[in-house]
Amino acid sequence: MRRLLAVGFFVLSAFSLGTLRAEPPAATSHRCSPEMVRVNSFCIDRWEVSTVDNLTSEPLSPYYPPNPKLLASVRDTWLCERESFGTHAAQAMPLPELSSLQREQPFEPRAVSRPGVVPQGYLSYFVAKKACENAHKRLCSKEEWVTACRGQRGTQFPYGDSYQNARCNVHRNLHPAYVLHAASSIGLLDPRLNLVEEGNDPLLHLTGATPSCASTWHGQEIFDMVGNLDEWVEDAMFLGGFYARSTTKGCDAQVSSHAQTYFDYSTGTRCCADLP
Repeated sequence: MRRLLAVGFFVLSAFSLGTLRAEPPAATSHRCSPEMVRVNSFCIDRWEVSTVDNLTSEPLSPYYPPNPKLLASVRDTWLCERESFGTHAAQAMPLPELSSLQREQPFEPRAVSRPGVVPQGYLSYFVAKKACENAHKRLCSKEEWVTACRGQRGTQFPYGDSYQNARCNVHRNLHPAYVLHAASSIGLLDPRLNLVEEGNDPLLHLTGATPSCASTWHGQEIFDMVGNLDEWVEDAMFLGGFYARSTTKGCDAQVSSHAQTYFDYSTGTRCCADLP
């Protein structure tokens, strides 16, 4: 009887300990959201951002700053000034249309990363930062951005160590301000600049439309980190070079001479996030 009691006590104790023992924590997935790629210990957008209204998710025009006050100022100015520059054909080119939301209502940008759309230009550092934050993301640091751009092989360009013409949408023959204004250094807030084409090829490409310029991590691609648009980072500079910038520095291309309030047709961004 004593032996049976002892055995019963042992079994009961073992069962009790088993039920009270804490279960090991579930393994963390460490997966980035589908529109992002994991790079070491962070996630980064696959495509340059476009923007939507944070409340309604209605797409915002990529040809104007996605900020009501800045948009109104730019649009009012260029409704008049577009007729003062360039050829008659350039002067006759209308401004891009705006939705009733952007014409008549308050809005706030939220960054989205998706393929096959016109990326958002006209971003200042502050507007880029807010757009990423509204997407529950953040601006990338310079170190994160450059690391992602170089790819898993750590090369100076997304495709390798040596510059190859036309692999990325950079160093284009035409400058849109020269086409519209007969000078490449004036009128850089003109909403029509990113609509200029070279033949049948738009100077600004849709997101992901230059597959030869993809940075690769673990078999997943990040597009247009060199060329297309310059990209603001948390270090208050923009990196990568835009389509008409005469740079062959690849992932090392940077501009740090502008204030955080600066924006023009060539300034965009992409967002980063910490691993979940």
